[in-house]
Amino acid sequence: MKRTMTRTRIALMLVAGFLMAGERVHPTPPVDASPQHAEAPFDATAVGRVMGEANPALSLSERNRIGQAVMRCGAEQDLDPELVSAIILVESRARPWARSPKGAVGLMQVMPYMLESLELAGNFTTIESNIEAGCAILSSNIRRLGDEDGVSAYFWGSDIRSVTYLHRVRAARAEVRRLFES
Repeated sequence: MKRTMTRTRIALMLVAGFLMAGERVHPTPPVDASPQHAEAPFDATAVGRVMGEANPALSLSERNRIGQAVMRCGAEQDLDPELVSAIILVESRARPWARSPKGAVGLMQVMPYMLESLELAGNFTTIESNIEAGCAILSSNIRRLGDEDGVSAYFWGSDIRSVTYLHRVRAARAEVRRLFES
């Protein structure tokens, strides 16, 4: 209860500060790709639990592997594990075996042609390699284009035609937080 009260107070103070400064308050916060320092650690076990909630067909071993890969690859690429988890939920609903009609593969729905420039070893259809490839692509997009366009470009490529994907990622990120906190 105290945590909720504190968050509510902080939110109200932020809104008041924006209003006093004469700025508009945006209904959805911008995507922040950098790792956050949450009150409770968002660790590999938490990621695995969130993935298991999204896809109960995952074995405990698969959940652990996904959690470990998200944390390792996210840290290597300076990405927030909540964001990486949200991308996985949007792209494949945590199904390592997912294949799109256009040829995208795995948890992060990586297109095979994207791998040529990444120089990653191994089979990118494995959990670890797929997350490593997806994180490398996402991180590169964000470095070049900024947080929001970088996330949008993960889906659209260089021709971003809509904010729909960005909104889906934001909603998935809220779902990740809800599952993590429950």
